[in-house]
Amino acid sequence: MGVYFTNQTIEAFNLINEQGILTGNEDFVDEDFLPSYKWMIKQMDRRINNDGSFPIWLWTKKPNLNDEGHFYKGTDAVSLTVEVPDNNVLLSDFEAWHCVLNEWFCSMTDEESKLFEQDKLNITKEQSWERIFDLEKIQKSEMWNGNSQIVQGVTTVIHKEQILNIEHFTAK
Repeated sequence: MGVYFTNQTIEAFNLINEQGILTGNEDFVDEDFLPSYKWMIKQMDRRINNDGSFPIWLWTKKPNLNDEGHFYKGTDAVSLTVEVPDNNVLLSDFEAWHCVLNEWFCSMTDEESKLFEQDKLNITKEQSWERIFDLEKIQKSEMWNGNSQIVQGVTTVIHKEQILNIEHFTAK
């Protein structure tokens, strides 16, 4: 079991109180990011025995709730501390995830990036995205050079009983 953090709207929190569980929901995904989310769902299906469910995003370290970007400004939300079995969580590098979101090649070196642009590599852009799960490789790579230190995770469901702490906040 691992301890993780997830930020949810007050509406999602009310659902978990009413239904006893929280699941990922396609309705809350920006349509521009839908292809990236569907790619992540396929990875979840392969790596943590997911059934095609949309992800619930987790953090391995508690995010600063005073930072912008958690939700639209003024959104009432909660930060939940949850305990989830580690085998139900797929970890990835937050910064490298942006390669998937932006449909970039996930390069490990400047040279590799140049070779990809010249079509001289035997790896596709989509295959390079799987590197986001190799946290050690990302940290040691020339391209990321230890700059990427935020580890995120996805899981399929959170049960009300898994909530260890609730912190209410208003998004900045």
